[in-house]
Amino acid sequence: MWSSAGKRVMMRYLSQRYCTVPVLNQVTHSLPKSVRIVEVGPRDGLQNEKVHVATDVKIEMVNLLSNSGIKDIEVTSFVSPKWIPQLSDSSEVCDRIQRKPGINYSALTPNIQGYKSAQKAKVNQVAIFAAASESFTKKNINCSIKESLERFEPVCRAAKEDNVPVRGYVSCMIACPYEGKVSSAKVAQVARSLYEMGCCEISLGDTIGVGTPSEIQRVIAEVAKHVPVEKLAIHCHDTYGQALANIYAALQMGVSIVDASVAGLGGCPYAAGASGNVATEDVVYMLNGLGIKCGVDLQQLTSVGKYICKHLGRPSGSKVSQALSSSL
Repeated sequence: MWSSAGKRVMMRYLSQRYCTVPVLNQVTHSLPKSVRIVEVGPRDGLQNEKVHVATDVKIEMVNLLSNSGIKDIEVTSFVSPKWIPQLSDSSEVCDRIQRKPGINYSALTPNIQGYKSAQKAKVNQVAIFAAASESFTKKNINCSIKESLERFEPVCRAAKEDNVPVRGYVSCMIACPYEGKVSSAKVAQVARSLYEMGCCEISLGDTIGVGTPSEIQRVIAEVAKHVPVEKLAIHCHDTYGQALANIYAALQMGVSIVDASVAGLGGCPYAAGASGNVATEDVVYMLNGLGIKCGVDLQQLTSVGKYICKHLGRPSGSKVSQALSSSL
């Protein structure tokens, strides 16, 4: 449920957006021939679940994803169990998954301690998590944007020495649940800082899912002045049902990396009312329809969603999965 303060901020944000927002005339790319999907379900999808997910279930979920054709799986997060109890078994999960050649198994590491733990668990890649909103950063990791970037510098230095790729996230690319609208310039500034720090790619997140295609394109156009578009990924939540349209808009801008969560799992714990990530099944279905290669078997992917939702005790958030189930 939205808090009263959250409702006021969101209504203010929505009132700032006029009913007719001019569509950008900056689309300079054709649609990509292939897209790399980064599956964030095991980490971003499960981390805020109130239902305890057994370690064996998490391991099987990752193993099933590995068999679906997904090449990038964000397995877990190495953070204090006090903050995210659901992922307190991160080391065991990483130790016991059946790793397949050619698949990138990554983990979120917010600080150097997390990075060292991830290294012991032999992840292929680590990720750091920044935001373009001061209030969101304060609520999320209890520091300023500047301080958060300073915390990430040792992680990037250590990863460079160990030849481990680092992925950077920028939350609140469109709006913040506490501040309302976020400027494109601020998003670009944080993205540039992460890129200059050594991040191999930057994932731009519509954390509370309020963005529309023209806004997504406007932010990407601004960020692309500082970070090559081929190094950008898009991470959409589907709160207002705009996720697929926003991903398509990002593809038009030349973005070819898409974050998604099987069965639409996930949501931001600091953004009241924010629904889950865009469902991986729905993204794959759209890409297939566009003739864009992603290498994912939709039937196997749908089975993964059914598996985890069975253990969570709720239906899949994927429209494609729901449609396929009802047609059987």
